[in-house]
Amino acid sequence: MKSEPDEFSIDDLVRAPRQTTAWFGVRNYQARNFMRDGMKVGDRAFFYHSSCPDPGIAGIVEVSAPAHPDETQFDAKSDYHDPKSTREDPRWWCVDVKLVEKLPLVPLAALRAAPALAGMVILRRGNRLSITPVAAAEWKSVLALAKARR
Repeated sequence: MKSEPDEFSIDDLVRAPRQTTAWFGVRNYQARNFMRDGMKVGDRAFFYHSSCPDPGIAGIVEVSAPAHPDETQFDAKSDYHDPKSTREDPRWWCVDVKLVEKLPLVPLAALRAAPALAGMVILRRGNRLSITPVAAAEWKSVLALAKARR
């Protein structure tokens, strides 16, 4: 799950009430579908800092509430407002996530250098999705990289 740290960072989640937040603002249908249709309460995800000087995996979160309409789509003052979306037929969905652990940053360069992560969706050239699946073997490899950075 990617977020720009100047929008919402792992440190913001650490400070959030109950260390929980709605993963709002996703405006790509495929990424929305991953959250809406594929993510269940208890699933874990990596919190990835993107579009910043030091991109990489910064922590682990757990889905704490099932998919629900993203409230920002209804707020005309929000950057994520969608005037075509209605409460009766919302376009955009999100899940709530809770902090599991802040990790030492596993930088993008380290992820790209790991042979076991060669097929990881988030590392594919041209990938712009903010929500992507992670295979079990990739999960273990990233955790090993994080452990080595402690």
